[in-house]
Amino acid sequence: MRKLKNHELGRKNLSQFKAASKTPLIVILDNIRSLNNIGSVFRTSDAFLIEKIYLCGITAKPPHKDIQKTALGATDSIDWEYVDDSLKLIKKLQKKGVKIISIEQADNSTMLPDFTPKINQKYAVVFGNEVKGVQQNVVTTSDYCVEIPQFGTKHSFNISVSVGIVLWDLFVKIKHHH
Repeated sequence: MRKLKNHELGRKNLSQFKAASKTPLIVILDNIRSLNNIGSVFRTSDAFLIEKIYLCGITAKPPHKDIQKTALGATDSIDWEYVDDSLKLIKKLQKKGVKIISIEQADNSTMLPDFTPKINQKYAVVFGNEVKGVQQNVVTTSDYCVEIPQFGTKHSFNISVSVGIVLWDLFVKIKHHH
């Protein structure tokens, strides 16, 4: 086996990315403090052709050198928008038929392996603050609460790791349907 050079990977250029049909997933970052985490989310969302990222509350927005450092240019490819109030945004998306999934540990949550996205349904996935998680009023308003199973001593994943696990899982399930 030989490692591939970047030019051999067959990646899209910016205009090809913009023109490509997107995965019917939206990412909502609810009060994310770390600029590196925000940048990582852009980079992961680019990899899985995510439709849009909403940056809410205290979540910083590009351009910012610490976001760019981890995003590696993905802030140019991914469609994004800043919205102050995540709850208002969620209600607006629900009116448009988007189902909201909060990624949070809650009573009656669904474990990620048990969650099956419906065909032809658009989802918005909410990831919360590094310490406080997704706000309770957002969790309450969500259509689903999905939890990533964990088996060690820690209570949670780093948010950028959660985003990687969840987007990969949903991407594979959605692609499998189509």
